[in-house]
Amino acid sequence: MRHRFLFVFLILAPVIVGAETLRYTVLLSGNKAGNQVVETADIGDLHITFEYNDRGRGPRLDARMTINADGIPVAVETTGNDYLKAPVVEKFEFRKNKASWKNVGEQGEKVIEGSAYYLSFNGVPQDLGLLAHALLKAPDQKMALLPEGEARIERIGERTVTADGVNSKVIHYAIAGLEFIPTQLWLDDSGILFASGNSWFSVIREGWESTLAELVQEQDAYQAQQSSRIAVRLAKKPESPIVIRGANVFDSEKGISHPGWSVLVSGNRILKVGPDPEISVDPDSRVIDAKGMTVLPGLWDMHVHLGDSDGPLHLAAGVTSVRDMANDIDKVLQLKKDYDSSAAIGPRVILAGFIDGPGPYQGPSKILAGNEKDARAFVDRYAELGYEQIKIYSSLKAELVPAIIEEAHKKGLRISGHIPAFMTAEQLIRMGLDEIQHVNFLILNFLPEVQDTRTPARFTAVAEHAAELDLKSRKVLDFISLLKERKTVLDPTLNVFESMFVDRPGKTSVSFAPVADRLPSQVRRGLLGGGLPVPEGMDQRYHDSLRAMSDFLKILYDAGITIVAGTDSLAGFALHHELEIYSQAGIPAPQVLQIATIVPARVMNRDTELGSIAPGKLADLVLIEGDPSKNISDIRNVRWVIKDGILFQASDLCAAAGIRP
Repeated sequence: MRHRFLFVFLILAPVIVGAETLRYTVLLSGNKAGNQVVETADIGDLHITFEYNDRGRGPRLDARMTINADGIPVAVETTGNDYLKAPVVEKFEFRKNKASWKNVGEQGEKVIEGSAYYLSFNGVPQDLGLLAHALLKAPDQKMALLPEGEARIERIGERTVTADGVNSKVIHYAIAGLEFIPTQLWLDDSGILFASGNSWFSVIREGWESTLAELVQEQDAYQAQQSSRIAVRLAKKPESPIVIRGANVFDSEKGISHPGWSVLVSGNRILKVGPDPEISVDPDSRVIDAKGMTVLPGLWDMHVHLGDSDGPLHLAAGVTSVRDMANDIDKVLQLKKDYDSSAAIGPRVILAGFIDGPGPYQGPSKILAGNEKDARAFVDRYAELGYEQIKIYSSLKAELVPAIIEEAHKKGLRISGHIPAFMTAEQLIRMGLDEIQHVNFLILNFLPEVQDTRTPARFTAVAEHAAELDLKSRKVLDFISLLKERKTVLDPTLNVFESMFVDRPGKTSVSFAPVADRLPSQVRRGLLGGGLPVPEGMDQRYHDSLRAMSDFLKILYDAGITIVAGTDSLAGFALHHELEIYSQAGIPAPQVLQIATIVPARVMNRDTELGSIAPGKLADLVLIEGDPSKNISDIRNVRWVIKDGILFQASDLCAAAGIRP
């Protein structure tokens, strides 16, 4: 699940010059998911429709724009619905040197001296295509943005692509200033968008879909070069041992802290841990004065979907190990290789292979099993590639689940996932499922009227009815006993449901309010969009249902159910809030830290090497200002990170991603 602001700002689109109609195909993991149509009534007047379907979610937008001679919008009016189906009404106008705008998240006006570009809050792809055109015409190829920020464009290169015997020259550009890394796109030689996006989500000129793979490959090569430059600058292996002195060292095995201790690291291993007087310091050692700091084992995020910008973000937040729960196979294998070799900065990666079934709500993947032969073959392929887990999804046929579980366990793989449509969590647990992603599927176990969990009903029904569930009832207690008996692990991702249930338009997302002011301007804007559309009179119910899910988590914890911390959200920073949610639910802070360190290491059979601070273990460590074992929110105060013996200053990693201190 991706946060809605990613959909708003990562889509690029065409500049229209002259009266014509242009059509684009929207692809999710190579599968057609929607389209964009751009029409010109008169020069400068555009009508754009844009929609796609992502498992029942997705925007449907109708935009009308007027642009001036410099390609800058002077009037924009957009209606429709956003990714989560909330209504969209947006208006922008520039008149007599004054710009004014109103959308679901913002309202404002500003006197403009010179040129400035308004990026639509709920933008159709055309919007950023116009931005590219305007930047190419602007002095120094940069321009101020409205409401805030600045964008710059760079020409990367060009190539000729061929489809059905027809050639087209396309030019590769990158726009900086919008996200954590430059946003890439391709224009044709007349300055009109040809393609944009990546292997997961893309927009491309209709009829040229077959050329997308080679364009994405070139984009990946460009990003690899960018990542390598950052790694060369920031990822340097120390030539001498590192001694962390005077720290509060957290023992994740016992859940206790040791003040006034030192940690000695040599190469990529921890050599010694103990009271300061017992750890001698060689003259050539690098000493870090950690007075007032806590040293933790590297944090784990057990539910991510890695993207190009995520590696430094994870490390900046102290996350040194992640489990990728679904991704493009070639892409994620390359990221893992680059992180492991230090060709790019990023965490250790454990891979879970995604399997869904074909259908109108299929997941964004090419791995779609419609029969047992294919299902088993997909499991075998993942095993051969070094994956350690299989994740099943909502459109998978119920009759295929037992075969997938059997094949996965035969290959030594864990198996987890969503609860496929027309099945219950209890049924899957009895079949041998090792782990469940997302706590909403546990709530749905007690909502028998919601059988088709392929649709957004798996969110809305829980928002409307979780508060009604008697958490002390016999059926709930029996279910918890089954979870404990079968040693089923839970990856709750509560931060996702908090955003869906209680975020409201115009207010910064609860999950990211503490860090929003530090983020790039366009990312920050995306945090104002709100969550699920709330039916009239249901606002308090949505809050109460979130509270019920939090209470359920605490009951599960108290019952001895293994919980791992996963986010399915913004890299790095989302984990901090996920841990805060656990603490707010009543789980003691030291045990919350265990959930993010030693517990996932044990679940993934890495506890002999990772998850705690002990001699002989790999040197994955985090230095925190304060003491998160007493106040979990101190987890946000990351100062230093060591991953595989390589020392990083968190502020340097943030700066590389455009994040303010």
